[in-house]
Amino acid sequence: MALVEGAHVRDAAPGRRGDVVLGDDFVAPDRVVEDEVRQRRQRRGLSSLRSSPLTRKIIIFNLIALNILVAGILYLNSSRDGLAVQRIDGLLSEAQLVANVFEAQLPVGGPVNMVTGDGIDVSETLDGLDLRRGAEVFVFDTEGVPVGNVTGTRSDAEIGAATGPTVITDALNWIWDKLAGPFRRTPKADLPDTETLLRGMVDPAVAEGTQVKTGQTATGSVFAVAAPIMQSGTPVGVVTMTSAAGEIDSLVKSERERVLQMFIIATLVSIGLSLILASTIAHPLADLAAAAEVGGARNRGRGGSSRIRIPDLTSRPDEIGRLSGALRGMVGALYNRIDGNEQFAADVAHEIKNPLASLRSAVGTLRVAKREDQRDQLLDVIDHDVRRLDRLVSDISNASRLDSELVKEEEEPFDLLTMLGNLGQYLGEDAKGKGIDFIVDFPKDPIVINGLEARLAQVFVNLITNAISFCEEGDAIRIWARTRENRVLVVVEDTGPGVPEQALAKIFQRFYSQRAEKDFGNNSGLGLAISKQIVEAHGGVIWAENIRPTEADVTSDPLGARFVVGLPI
Repeated sequence: MALVEGAHVRDAAPGRRGDVVLGDDFVAPDRVVEDEVRQRRQRRGLSSLRSSPLTRKIIIFNLIALNILVAGILYLNSSRDGLAVQRIDGLLSEAQLVANVFEAQLPVGGPVNMVTGDGIDVSETLDGLDLRRGAEVFVFDTEGVPVGNVTGTRSDAEIGAATGPTVITDALNWIWDKLAGPFRRTPKADLPDTETLLRGMVDPAVAEGTQVKTGQTATGSVFAVAAPIMQSGTPVGVVTMTSAAGEIDSLVKSERERVLQMFIIATLVSIGLSLILASTIAHPLADLAAAAEVGGARNRGRGGSSRIRIPDLTSRPDEIGRLSGALRGMVGALYNRIDGNEQFAADVAHEIKNPLASLRSAVGTLRVAKREDQRDQLLDVIDHDVRRLDRLVSDISNASRLDSELVKEEEEPFDLLTMLGNLGQYLGEDAKGKGIDFIVDFPKDPIVINGLEARLAQVFVNLITNAISFCEEGDAIRIWARTRENRVLVVVEDTGPGVPEQALAKIFQRFYSQRAEKDFGNNSGLGLAISKQIVEAHGGVIWAENIRPTEADVTSDPLGARFVVGLPI
């Protein structure tokens, strides 16, 4: 059966990039590229915070989210509100207890004068109270005349524990006061003192009962409460009480200080985690970019003397690993294509060189030939070589355009058996003209596949014509097709001489041929290589094998050759 047409086996083409060894001191260009990428990575180090826009963006966006969270916490100020409610409730309870103490000392049904002390000693009662430090109690009669007051001296351990150094809050408040203080503060000279603030609560307390008020005094913000002193259901005085000046502000500052401390710690942790995240994202991407940039720069500067080596990050289970694998595959495919083109060019040069050498020799001999029969013979050689060159150039042109044409042409569904039947009917006549039996064995149901019908027809024309060329009178050629799960197998087999075992792995190579001497030069050796390219472009496979009896010795002569084409359905 047809092996492949046209050329001789030769050594691989010299001069491929990266393959030349110049001596012990020579450093491969690929290694130079890798070293330069490694040096760039070492130079980056911590400076990636300045040099990597991606790193900066990761840090900035993380900090923006953190700042929004902290600003929201401080703005909502839930701690202040909660503490205020708790302190007012506590202060109101204390004022009512003090009022109860006074009510318990009042005479039943007797006259009471809070100012003169008739019926009760206000000063003695106030001196017996145990108040927290800074809290003030004022007692007024129903007319708003102050009767007595006392300031608490008891130290509250819980309050002392709750407040602590507020360096961050004080610094921020100082900055805020410098920027906006004159526009939002009431001058302290215009603020009332504590007694004046509390006197204003006497009348509402006498008329309505317990009163609660938040006020600003010259010494700071305070909470004030007023509770009436009742005798037989009639108010005889009012107990007023204020919290320590600035007590709530101190507690809130302490709460804010904790929030800001946690914010600073969270900021440092966020920056650290951002740098770690950036190192796992920005650095690998920078390595990929650096490899491409260094390889491209060296190629431009040295005429393409080095290859781009994409770092292997495929072990990463993320998009960067996928990107690295895709880039490595793309670069590998590109260099394979380049190598293939270089090898193809070398093959073409070698194949053209043979007929040119023959032509040169024939032309030189023709100049000195004297006899007419010798001149005719030389002219026949020249004519044969010219036709051989023409055929070779045509086949090379078709092969070089095949890739682009396979991409441009649109695949369409068609009936494979109809196409094979038409080819069998046409080529079967040629086979029968040589005395070769031509057998077709196809299933009855159509087999529809998606592909380029004209290109696949080219494959089967080449296989059948090769089989015809290797068969002699009395041989047989059989074409049959069968479906196997999601594929269809088309087999072209003959009873010719078969394929030498050492040639089975080579027959699909370009320009490889093992034809008889009488057929030398009549084929380009590209037929099966083109067929393999077309089949693989359709997602199929093609292979060759010899036909042997089931238990035959593999060293025995084959009964023929078989070519199998598998295509997806």
